[in-house]
Amino acid sequence: MSRTPTYKGGIKALLAQYEGRRDSFSYAAGEAIPPLDVDLAAMSGETVPDPETIEAECRPFRSSYHRKRFQLREELQGLSELAYLNGMLIAHLRKRSFPDHAPALFIRLWAEHGALLIKELDQRWLVSAITTFGDHGNTATQRATGLSMTALFGTMKLYESERMYSGLTPHQPFTLTRRVTAQLPLEMDSYSLTGGGLDVNLIARLWQEAEGDAVIAPLAHHLIDLLIHDERTLFRRLQVMKQRKLRQKKSKAKSNIAPVPVDRLHLDPDKLRWGLVSTIKAPVSQIARFAAHHLELGAQALHIYLDEPNPKTAAFLMRHPKVHVTMCDDAYWEATGKRRMEAHQLRQAHNATRTLRATQDDLDWLGHIDVDEFILTDQPLAQKLADIGPAMSMVRMPPAEALAPERGTPTHFKLTHKQAGVKKSDLQDIYPTFGLHLYAGFLSHSSGKVFARTGIPDTRLGIHTLKYNGEDASNREKPDGLYLAHFHAPSWEHFRGHLGFRQSKGSYRPRSDRPELGQAELLKFLADEEGDDGLRAFFDEVCADTPELRARLKERNMLLRHRFDFDAAVTRVFGRLP
Repeated sequence: MSRTPTYKGGIKALLAQYEGRRDSFSYAAGEAIPPLDVDLAAMSGETVPDPETIEAECRPFRSSYHRKRFQLREELQGLSELAYLNGMLIAHLRKRSFPDHAPALFIRLWAEHGALLIKELDQRWLVSAITTFGDHGNTATQRATGLSMTALFGTMKLYESERMYSGLTPHQPFTLTRRVTAQLPLEMDSYSLTGGGLDVNLIARLWQEAEGDAVIAPLAHHLIDLLIHDERTLFRRLQVMKQRKLRQKKSKAKSNIAPVPVDRLHLDPDKLRWGLVSTIKAPVSQIARFAAHHLELGAQALHIYLDEPNPKTAAFLMRHPKVHVTMCDDAYWEATGKRRMEAHQLRQAHNATRTLRATQDDLDWLGHIDVDEFILTDQPLAQKLADIGPAMSMVRMPPAEALAPERGTPTHFKLTHKQAGVKKSDLQDIYPTFGLHLYAGFLSHSSGKVFARTGIPDTRLGIHTLKYNGEDASNREKPDGLYLAHFHAPSWEHFRGHLGFRQSKGSYRPRSDRPELGQAELLKFLADEEGDDGLRAFFDEVCADTPELRARLKERNMLLRHRFDFDAAVTRVFGRLP
């Protein structure tokens, strides 16, 4: 595939253009920047006069240095001589070559008189100063902070300038009604208005980075403070849009806030403890994969309830100290004071709620997922959970349903149209024959699973939600970069083998809230009228990992990729395969 560079000639031409603007200053006799040991204290008390009133400063210019000196002194007249010195040093340090002592003099100027310069200079000059630290700082922190903030402010200038062509002023946020769905550059995921934390992470990291150096910290912190108080920035506009979006959601949803205990409002990611609970009826090999993946992800505890008791399975799993196995035999149900529920969904919710209450002193967050579900996260899960809003009682993990390869373990996973911001009508383009009958394009659940904070009274942990006083808790969050890979139909054989159970007791049961011909009715019709040929045609269009389906999903940002090596994980965690 041919690639057309944005800049003609590519990076070589770009570098040549950049270097062409860095020719050094020329000097006439007697012209030079002050020496390194110049009396800065004296200069701080002197004011820059109007250069037009001093004959030696006036035209004709004797050198490029003279021209620059005149321009700077004309701009900075009335300020201290230190403001002029700062400007002249910045001008020199942008060139290809400069006096050897110029970087040291710039650092000394800011180390000794940074407070005066911050008070005296306008924001444009402060940004120029931070940029100069990026190129010529004498510590790693000065250079890192300077370069990072240079990239931030430079990018802001570019996109804010382009945005002027939108017809909106920098004060005006976009409306919520004109969002389009498109692939972002470099395959980036789009920012979530209500759950995204990129802006906070960006600003907070810059602030913390600068704290490590006493010279650059006051300047960097002052600029960041100006940034977060300016009403004309992307950051302010995003916050306004976020509040609008939240109000919009709030008006649609009943408020039922599960109160988070005070001692759990702010959690340190290095100390945060999370675990999982799952009620399972599956071979030991499958359970071991589930356990190994999540232990390597950082789980402090896995509470596994064997719905079909098996002492050998329990013995293998409990080789690891963080795996706690409960065999749900007659003695277990008798001890709970309840009869064994007929519906497996009720048994799952019962066990999850017992664990939620029993682990409040051991865990900060408890997730409830199934054995065929595997958490995917773009950063350590403890950090992800620590970043959740302190008042949130629940974290939702949207599902990513596996596409079935011809052989082996799935590596591609599809998202719902809602997760990708795609119109529902697009489902018919993605799945031409059956898309009209698929809810969100999925065979299984599309609402995902949850993590719940422990220690909240009057809560019950269900399959897809946390209930507070019998109703769904409304103080919940769905963070970016957190998904649940669901191996619902990882092969044709698996799909066909589980069809009967799912039609009678599972996710393919008819739903009274959908009177139209939905997935349950469609699968029954295909099985009755066309048998396995009809079911296979359905599977191949909706579930099979084909280049054509991947392309349609990728075009709409509905495709994730992750490679699992389950056997290696099990061997690392348990020492051997079961």
